[in-house]
Amino acid sequence: MTTMLNTIRFQGCLALLMGCLLAGTAWAQAASPAERDPWEGFNRAVFTFNDTLDFYVLKPVATGYDKAMPDPLQDGVTNFFNNVGEIRTIFNDLLQLKLKQAGLDTTRFIVNTTVGVFGFIDIGSRIGLDRHDEDFGQTLGYWGVGSGPYLVLPLLGPNTLRDSAGLVPDYYISPYNTVDHDLTRYSIRAVDIVDLRAGLLDAEKLIAGDRYTFFRDAYLQRRDFLVSDGQMNHDFLEDDELFDDFDDEYPEDEALE
Repeated sequence: MTTMLNTIRFQGCLALLMGCLLAGTAWAQAASPAERDPWEGFNRAVFTFNDTLDFYVLKPVATGYDKAMPDPLQDGVTNFFNNVGEIRTIFNDLLQLKLKQAGLDTTRFIVNTTVGVFGFIDIGSRIGLDRHDEDFGQTLGYWGVGSGPYLVLPLLGPNTLRDSAGLVPDYYISPYNTVDHDLTRYSIRAVDIVDLRAGLLDAEKLIAGDRYTFFRDAYLQRRDFLVSDGQMNHDFLEDDELFDDFDDEYPEDEALE
């Protein structure tokens, strides 16, 4: 029964992936964030839901976690989850034919997993093996798939149609899926989310003006930066100083609302 459910789930996700790919490829990428956000009404409603949930639930938990956890231990937890994320990065390195980078990222993962005690100590960065951030959404962009419209997903936050499709294969290659015990798997994911949110507490001071617009513009420029491997499109946003603290070594994810 479990195998059948997983097969049905995979087929459904595959159909969603193909639909998103077709829509993303057909989308003509506009120059400004506003033009890339044709579903703003829907997106703002979802953003408000996410932001409210964050304010009353996730942020208080992350604040308590940040205060209770000594900085060295919190850094170790962050390093551990970054190391787990290397699996996704290596997989997408290979799909993008970045063979040299894949070799370096694999070496970094092995070094941090062994000498670095399962990644709690970031030995790789200390010996010059910089961390990269690759996901399937970037892989699709690398092969010419357009970003598609901006889309805010419930709980998951800012995305585009292409990046939403990219969540499907990234989910199936996640090491978390190897944990059979549901409670353990969910607990690990919860700690990962809380640790990531705690790391963004100080970054909130950068937010200015309309929160929705800020997150949208930051996300879109960040993704364009990653997909182009740092070749910025200066016609997209001229105020580059806003994103000085966002570099290719930061996780994911994903910008949290």
